[in-house]
Amino acid sequence: MTAVDTNFLVRFLVGDDPKQSKTVYNILKEVEEQKSSLHVPILVVIEMIWVLDSAYDISRKDILSSLDQLLLMPIFTFESLDAIQKFLQDSISSNYDLSDLLIAHTAQEAGCNSVLTFDRKASKHPLFQLLKGS
Repeated sequence: MTAVDTNFLVRFLVGDDPKQSKTVYNILKEVEEQKSSLHVPILVVIEMIWVLDSAYDISRKDILSSLDQLLLMPIFTFESLDAIQKFLQDSISSNYDLSDLLIAHTAQEAGCNSVLTFDRKASKHPLFQLLKGS
């Protein structure tokens, strides 16, 4: 199995570099024809969210929709799939930072009860615990 990096998914979603986007499309087509898959590490998902928001100014709703659509594509397998699915559900009904939510849900999937933080806004979410001194 082969994994993908953030820039691979960004080229696929944004299509801002025609040459690289064509390369990505050709690889996806080949993987699909071979009935194979590409692995998406959780760090790539977190970085993709950050890049789409900060570098491309894509709306929260569109970022979540894009990730949801990627999950439906059988050519991708995702690390921490259950955590990503819970993250998506939680993100729709809240206004917390997307990266914070994904961190919390992957920590929960790993068996953690909470995530220690100095971030007051994040600490309002039940999966976070505010540390003193913040």
